[in-house]
Amino acid sequence: PGWGYSVVCLIGFFATLFVGMLKTGNPDGITGNPVAQGSHFNLVYEHFFKPLSATMFALLAFYVASASYRAFRAKNVEATVLLVAAFIILLGRTFVGTVLSFWTDPGTGFGIPQMAEWIMNYPNLAGQRAIMIGIALGIVSTSLKIILGIDRSYLGSD
Repeated sequence: PGWGYSVVCLIGFFATLFVGMLKTGNPDGITGNPVAQGSHFNLVYEHFFKPLSATMFALLAFYVASASYRAFRAKNVEATVLLVAAFIILLGRTFVGTVLSFWTDPGTGFGIPQMAEWIMNYPNLAGQRAIMIGIALGIVSTSLKIILGIDRSYLGSD
């Protein structure tokens, strides 16, 4: 059950690969621009990939909205801040955020897309750096354990 979706996925993958590699509609040949007007790869991109991407984003937005409602429910201040930030980012990454921010001056930074960009550039970046530091410390500690012979699980012993 469900193998039909795999077949459709593989057919789509190989069809796009075939069209992209040959680029039969592009007069520049194999080294030309794949998104040039008139190329078959551009046709696949504009009429298949972009609508499917929009559909996936809409499904993801619905999933995130329903999951955040169930998970956050604004039980405390931290959950409320997280919920508001997620909502701003969700709106800021779509055209709806631009439409809702028509009354703000883009230079002030108080539009929804600008606020979403600020959240992604500062608080989110700090979290990403903390995760990367944690990963680096884990790699260093595991490497030292292996180098010093404390951990020999890679040899098959416990």
